[in-house]
Amino acid sequence: MLKVCQSVGVSIRSDPLDRLQIPDGTTVEEHDLVANGDVVVGGQSTVEFGVRGRNVYAGERVRFGGDIEADGECRLDVWCDVGGNVLVGGDAYLGERVHVAGQLIVSGDLDIGDDVDIEDGFEANGWIVIRNPMPTIVFLFVYLSQLLRLGRDEDAEEVVDEFLTDDREHEPVLVPRGARVSDDAWQVSTPATVGADCRLHGNLRAESIDVGEGTELFGSLRAKGDITVAADAVIHGDVTTRGGDVTIAEDAHIRGDVAGENVDLHDDAEVDGAIRARGAMNITRDDGEEESADEAASAPPDPPDAIERVEPTVSPREVSGDATPAVRSATSPDELTASGDLTPAIRRVDGADGGSTADDGDGDEEPRDPDYSTSAPEPATNGHGLSSAIAEAEKR
Repeated sequence: MLKVCQSVGVSIRSDPLDRLQIPDGTTVEEHDLVANGDVVVGGQSTVEFGVRGRNVYAGERVRFGGDIEADGECRLDVWCDVGGNVLVGGDAYLGERVHVAGQLIVSGDLDIGDDVDIEDGFEANGWIVIRNPMPTIVFLFVYLSQLLRLGRDEDAEEVVDEFLTDDREHEPVLVPRGARVSDDAWQVSTPATVGADCRLHGNLRAESIDVGEGTELFGSLRAKGDITVAADAVIHGDVTTRGGDVTIAEDAHIRGDVAGENVDLHDDAEVDGAIRARGAMNITRDDGEEESADEAASAPPDPPDAIERVEPTVSPREVSGDATPAVRSATSPDELTASGDLTPAIRRVDGADGGSTADDGDGDEEPRDPDYSTSAPEPATNGHGLSSAIAEAEKR
């Protein structure tokens, strides 16, 4: 009877390829994936372009559509298929029934399995061993166990530090099991993390997506979960998620539509297409304040700047205290007639011979009755009635 003991907090099986990881500075150049560190591809995956990195490791039944260039070692598991050449700067390990459509050139030792097909031949500068090479993980544990059995603890610690620690100069490219990577699409069923300053081609499909700063992706982003786009990133396509949230940082540029459950958009970000949020949409500013789209639409416009008061350059005119009023008020008719300096506006004519007027007397003489014996002139029809009347009066 087999008994399996499991301690609390310790996992019996852990999968290091549980996500798609693209480290900083990774680019796709002329149909090749160029990485500064290692490239690790899970089993039953398809990479339709070539791979260039420090060390290249591939699981069973992995298909490469281009060349493989490894500065260090290259290990291909059983039933792998390479559509181009394999150039290795160190040692190479090829499992059984591996197919290479081009040429195999190895600078170090070559460990090769049965039924390996290399169409254009191979060349190795070191030892060539034809056998089924041991898988890398099994070889590592066997090697460590032998070192510990011989009492070489320091050598075992060096091996652990070299292979098992995360203290590396460059993070590796991790492609999960069953992934499909091409110029058209990066399709994985795990979360995807893209580092900073990367340049990739193809639409990215994953469980959740995290894009680093300064990355440029010539394609769209689609995920089931959350999507985060860091600052200064450029996405030449749509950013959509089924049930997650979308977060777009400052100075990011989305050249398409954005759709998600909740959308958190920085005020300095730029979106060329439409923005659709089934839940809330928030706009984040540099001061840390968040404002919903409804509040931003209903907020009153900023008040205009205060109008500066301009002082007059000319001083107002001083008014004299003894100014004469333009209109003089009269309290009674007697007061009006008693004033000696008033001149009547209309002068009455007594007779035809131009007799004296009413204002010729000294004021004590009784006024004469008007003479109505002379008929008044007929009104003029040419529009000068007043001038005709004055001329008629002068003739009399």
